[in-house]
Amino acid sequence: MVDTVTLERNHDLAASAGRALLARGWHLVTAESCTGGAIAAALTDIPGSSQWFERGYVTYSNLAKQQDLGVLANTLEVHGAVSSAVVMEMAAGALRTSGANLALSVSGVAGPDGGTSAKPVGLVWFALAQRGAPDRSEMRQFPGDRAAVRLAAVHRALALINAAAAGPAS
Repeated sequence: MVDTVTLERNHDLAASAGRALLARGWHLVTAESCTGGAIAAALTDIPGSSQWFERGYVTYSNLAKQQDLGVLANTLEVHGAVSSAVVMEMAAGALRTSGANLALSVSGVAGPDGGTSAKPVGLVWFALAQRGAPDRSEMRQFPGDRAAVRLAAVHRALALINAAAAGPAS
């Protein structure tokens, strides 16, 4: 069952983020793994998003993360795709390869399989890279099935973009 309340909140967050990005004259790039482009889809559902949305990468495989975003093979081997180190490299790579001012990346275990005791289903890492500011990452653990984890990850990503775009100038 689709959580219509969260979908409406996601739309509101995406619209708010777009207004904040536009007010700053910023462009955004996304680099997604477990969300499969759903963050970019939520953002581009907003009319006028071409004024502030630069591009989105869906780098589901490790090879795509390496080829498209410059994630190092060693980082993937040592830390795994679902890690702070990998999302930080994804965000930095997306920022480097685009003309954007702000990059958001995400990688996680949406389920229903693929989880381990160290990285259970619902574990999602996010990173933000912003020109002229330190990169940052955060981890969240979301409950529910695959659809719920992905929807919650999109919601958190939109909140992070909104906060970064609306925050103090750096």
